[in-house]
Order: sequence, then structure tokens, then C-alpha cells
Amino acid sequence: MPIYQQLGKIPDKRHIVFRDSEGKLYNEELVGTQGFSSLSSLVYHIYPPTRVIKTEKPYSVAPKIAIENNMRMLSFSGFDIPQETDYIESRKVLFVNNDLHIGLAAPTSTPDYFFKNADADELIFIHKGSGTLTTMFGDIDFEAHDYLVIPRGTIYKIEFDTEDNRFLFIESFSPVVTPRRYRNEFGQLLEHSPFCERDIKRPVELKTYDVEGEFPIMIKKRGEIFPYTYANHPFDVVGWDGYHYPYAFNIHNFEPLTGRIHMPPPIHQNFEGNNFVVCSFVPRLYDYHPQAIPAPYHHSNIDSDEILYYVEGNFMSRNNIKPGQLTLHPAGIPHGPHPGAIERSIGQKETQELAVMIDPFKPVMITQAAVEYEVDEYYLSWIKNNGVNQNVVTN
Repeated sequence: MPIYQQLGKIPDKRHIVFRDSEGKLYNEELVGTQGFSSLSSLVYHIYPPTRVIKTEKPYSVAPKIAIENNMRMLSFSGFDIPQETDYIESRKVLFVNNDLHIGLAAPTSTPDYFFKNADADELIFIHKGSGTLTTMFGDIDFEAHDYLVIPRGTIYKIEFDTEDNRFLFIESFSPVVTPRRYRNEFGQLLEHSPFCERDIKRPVELKTYDVEGEFPIMIKKRGEIFPYTYANHPFDVVGWDGYHYPYAFNIHNFEPLTGRIHMPPPIHQNFEGNNFVVCSFVPRLYDYHPQAIPAPYHHSNIDSDEILYYVEGNFMSRNNIKPGQLTLHPAGIPHGPHPGAIERSIGQKETQELAVMIDPFKPVMITQAAVEYEVDEYYLSWIKNNGVNQNVVTN
């Protein structure tokens, strides 16, 4: 989100002498992605950010592929993923391609280490739970239904308030940004955008830790975890400014666009990366043409897979959907409402559905972890279900 932000103490100019009250020089660090051509921030540390005192043997967390080329409509019971105490072990990658990894996690406790994803921006949707995202840029309090956007290379720790935490995560190998059509040439969100800068939760409190010792940081790089130990607390920052930092956005601040007849899925778009988009389906009024059919029309996924993560509410286009369930409709074949959904949608005035949709433009492979939670014979549900009862998803 390209909004200039400044916290703490910074010098008047970039790259000049900046000392503490005792004359000790602060250590300036430029943090950014895509070389020197994308968003960046200048960060001022008490200690050099290079003080590694120990490294340990890396271990693999690379997802194991079960299905490389899928052409079946599939569904998965996300809430069947077990809760685990360790943050890294709790993260189960379900779908992968060269642009992104998609997974679910259910960590029950705050880790005793810091984590850094050196490969990917992370977009985390908090389904259940609350807490604080802590980084060297400051703290961000989060709650259920928040998105957390964490740029790659950010050292962070999530401090959870409770043990009952569940979230969807995307690892994007390109920057996660807001749709270009929502912004003017200066980066400001336009009036027709379904959200604005006031909706963004940025770091608001900078806590500086002047502490030496042993601080474990688990760094993820190319499918492996590299255990590092640093000689000082990684959040030793006295000030920073720039455009590169984590932020949060609550899905309920997405203002839905509506029309007289059914609107296509791009109106729900919230984020994008290279070769994928992320959409937010939120409570909204249905189409108001007197002959409108609110249910989505059948459509062919020719150029993209469609992954829907169901959060809560009533999904008139689907039968027998539960919270935390995912559906995958692959590119190359049509999909549409379940039997009975079109008829029962006629005359309906509003929906309370809440869901996150991810459309990868390149096919995803399905991991062994995903197969463990597959819903049997979902692809037959357009034949077996008569659609008489509309399922209601509750949180």
C-alpha cells in the first residue's frame, strides 16, 4: 500500500550522520524489494543488522506434490487441519505454482522465535483469533477477518491472544498490491475504489529493543528453514520512514459494488500479485432489476483456477458448505451454481456471505497435505445434491 509512513527518530536527510545522545552512530538500512526499483523504507538500527552469531543446518518444509495436473472440481475441509503449538509446523501448504503457495494454519501459541520469509510476500487472512503482529516497523493489533500484508524479508512474530487461531495464507513470489485500476498515477486510491486509505491499519507504535543476547530467527528460503541466531533483538529500530512496511485490512471494510443485474467477480477484487488476484466476498445487497437472477451464471474457467475459502454466512450458489472449507474449480472446464441454487436465489434481496477467493492464472498443483482433507466426490455434487436446502455457514 503506497502510503508514506514515518515512525520514531530519523535524520533530516537520507544517508547522513545520525548519532544517539552519546555520540554513537546509528546503523542505516535500506529495506525494499525488486532491487532499488520498488517500494522501500530507510530503517535506523542501534546495532548493525548483520550480527549473526550462529547458523544451524537447514531443514526442508517444501510441500510434497500429490497431483501435478488436476482437472476435477475438488473441495477440502480446512477446519480438519489440526491445531499445533509450533508456528512453522502449523502452516500446511495445499496448492502451489510458480507464482504463489496457498495454505492454512492453526497455531495455538506464540512462537519463541522470530520468522522471516525471504522468498515471498505473505497475505494472511485471520479466520479465527486475535493478537499482535510485531515487527521492527512497529506493532499492529489484529482481529478476526483481518488481512495481514507482510512484505518479504520482514522479520516478525505473531503474539496470539488465544489458542483458537485459524488462518488462510498466501505466499506470493511477487509483491502483493492493490489493483491498479483503483489508484491514480500518484498511488492514491480513487473514489470508485471499494476501500480507502482510512481503512488501512498501519504500524502505530514503534518499540525499540536495545537488548543483546541470543535471538533465534527462522528464515524461509526456497523451501527450507535456515535457523539463525543474532546477537541482538531484531527490533532495535529507533526510527524509519518510507513505503515498505506491513499493514492490516479488515474484510468488513471492503465496500461491495452492486448493480441492477449480476456483476462479474472482478468487482470483488481486493489484492493482486503476478498472475493471481484475491477477491473479498462480503455481505451486500443483491441485484435490483425486477427480473434479476442473483446467483452467478455458469462460466468457464479457461485461463485460471478458482479457489474459494468460505468463512461464514449463506452461500446461495453452493450446497452443504462448512466454515473453513475450500473449493477448487480448475481451469479448462465450466462451473456454476449447485442444483436448485439459481431458482432459490430469485427474489432474494441480500446475502450475508463472507469468503475469500483466489484466482491463480496458472494451474496449481495439489499437495499431499491437501489430499488428506479432501471432501469425497465433490465433483459429483452437481448430480447428487438436489439443492432443496440452502446451507448456512456459521463461524
